Formats: sequence, structure tokens, C-alpha cells
Amino acid sequence: MAARDTGLGIDAGGTQTRWALADAAGAIVAEGHVAGASALQMASPAGRERLRATFEELARAVLAHGAPVRVRAGLTGFGGDGHVLIGWLADLLGVAPAAIALCNDIEIAYLDAFAPGQGYLVYAGTGSIAAYIDEAGTFHRAGGRGVMLDDAGGGFWIAREAMRRIWRREDEEPGAWQRSPLAHAVFDHVGGSDWSYSRQFIYTRERGEIGQLALAVARSAEHDAEAHDILRQAGRELARLARALVARFGPRPIVLAGRAAGLHPLIAQAVRDDLPAALAFEQRTARPHAAAARLAARGD
Repeated sequence: MAARDTGLGIDAGGTQTRWALADAAGAIVAEGHVAGASALQMASPAGRERLRATFEELARAVLAHGAPVRVRAGLTGFGGDGHVLIGWLADLLGVAPAAIALCNDIEIAYLDAFAPGQGYLVYAGTGSIAAYIDEAGTFHRAGGRGVMLDDAGGGFWIAREAMRRIWRREDEEPGAWQRSPLAHAVFDHVGGSDWSYSRQFIYTRERGEIGQLALAVARSAEHDAEAHDILRQAGRELARLARALVARFGPRPIVLAGRAAGLHPLIAQAVRDDLPAALAFEQRTARPHAAAARLAARGD
């Protein structure tokens, strides 16, 4: 494959960073994933070191398949200052800095679902956000404020809610966890039932790692009423984001996407139940890294 035909798309989230190479016709010719990444890691020396290492791993994987000439990358937490990040990618990939475009990861995900002005995207990964790009290209959001403030309905929120409920019950009735399928699944994931295991997990792991605990909640939902309720509440929180955009910009079709949104059918069903029946709604499997690769290949 000639280098002139190749665009690289990157979708960096808290759980994993996915990449794809597309040719000039838009066909995906290679793809893969490396560790999660966030622009928020730039806030500390240790975070910058981990982010640089993730980019190095990504570059090695990409260059084994082909050398891109343009890059379109979406990074969670990106706020607009990408000078250092562009420099890293340019050096590691051998791409001209001017050929690298950075944006927030949700902007790429939106363009994977809609053309500007068409609809609303509700995306639940480690965090949660609803997005609308209008006909003028202006990005509008509801939510997506970060897991410390909100991001209700995302993987981190689901994991934190499960932990909160389990330990509140332990405060009231020590040993109650032994009768809870949810608590068994959570404690198996974190390594043990003693508080020290939960404390170590929730306060020392990266947010993407914590978000993966939501998988244990989803596995428990058929056997545990509390896990069932948490997932239903996650769906209601995601529906709230969609309704916020509908109230601001009027009715449009809604797409639900993201790894956390697909953890269990209860989540999407709760979203549908909490939206006006007249609104078109569907759940899709998001491939924003592939959409970004096609945009890069076209030079968009």
C-alpha cells in the first residue's frame, strides 16, 4: 500500500486506544488497540510518561502495517491544546505535524453516527456524554464533565455505584455481601472481600481500569436485583443527557453507542423507556477509530 493512500484514525478512551488504517477508497486495511489514554494524563509527569509510552506502542503497531501520511485522532479529555501531543505523534509516525488533526474523542464518534445537524449521539464508555454537531460545525454537549463530577451512566459510574451500595450494606449488616451475587462478582474482580482490596482498587487504579468493573455488574444482573437496578438507572441517566439536547435544539434521532452502553440490554431498554416515544432511537456498535481513519484518508 502506497503511503499516499493511507490515513490513520485514533480513538483514545479511558479503557483502550483503538486505531485503524484506511486507504483512499475508505477501506480499513489494518486495525488494533493498545492501552487506554487520555489528554488529562498531560497534567502530571507520571501521566505524560504513560501517555507517551502508549503512543510509542501504538506507533510500533501501526508502522508494522503501513506509514500514514495523515492522522485524525480523538482523545478523551482533549481541550484544544495539542501542541505536545501532535509533536509526539509526528515524531513517532514520521508524519508532518500539519497533517495531524486532534479533537475530543466524542467528536469523532459523532461523525461516525451522523452528518452535522442530523441527530444526537449518547455515548457511554468509561464516562458518559451526549453530543450534537450542528450544521455550522459547532459542537454542543450535555454531560461529559468527568467521573469526579458526574458522567452518570458510564462504566466508572456503574462500578462506583456498585461499590457504594455494597459497602453501605456492609456498614448496616457486616457479612451481608456473602448473600449478594453482585458483591461476589465485584470482590472477585478486585481481589478479595476485605475493605483493603476495594480501597486499593478504587483509589489507585486508572479510571479506565475502574470502569472495567462494570463488566462484573453486568454479569450479575440476571441474578441480583441490585445489579439489575444499577443498570436500569444507568440507562435513565443516559436518557437524561439526550433529553437535555432535545430540549435545547429540538427533536432529532438519537443513537446510543459506547462499550458501557452495550454491557447489558437493560441499559438500552431503560434509555428507550425514558425517552419520548416519538423520538427515533437506536443502539449502534461504534467504530470511531475507523471513521477517523476514513476522514484522515480523505484529508477531511
